[in-house]
Amino acid sequence: MTVMSDQAAPQRLELVRDFVNTYDVEEASDSLETAAGAAEWLAARSLGDGGALTDADLERLLHLREALRRLLDANNSGESPPRQARAVLNEQAATAALGVHFVPSGAELVSRCGGVDSAIAELLARVHESMRDGTWARLKACPADDCRWAFYDHSRNRSGTWCRMQECGNRAKARAYRERHR
Repeated sequence: MTVMSDQAAPQRLELVRDFVNTYDVEEASDSLETAAGAAEWLAARSLGDGGALTDADLERLLHLREALRRLLDANNSGESPPRQARAVLNEQAATAALGVHFVPSGAELVSRCGGVDSAIAELLARVHESMRDGTWARLKACPADDCRWAFYDHSRNRSGTWCRMQECGNRAKARAYRERHR
């Protein structure tokens, strides 16, 4: 799927959106399909320490990605984040040490570990920051089963549902119309 600039999340949250979109349902491609592919993706974004990943590391990244996607589904539907997704995030946070680092403008969460734990810590720190600054609720997952793309809702009233109304939204409306007229 082509990343549209109007879907981009602000600043540091864009990395989280990019991470969730490592699996492209429409194109049937996954940047995290293998441990080597995941290591390459992380290295390209300066996450982790650049070392090789194990299959267990890859499994953790996949669980994290899908837990985040379930939270983005909740952002879109207005429902509470699923307990299982929160449990995955809490489990990952427990092994990925985060600390506070004071900078001239205040304080930020930083990773205090290496390897895949460092990458997970950075992603979770960005999620935490966006929850605190109010941008998190606008990061959503497209509900179309053949899409599932993460997008940032730039609408004034935060009512965006589809990543691209002209494609995913129109297909859903057409399906609903056909169902009503059967």
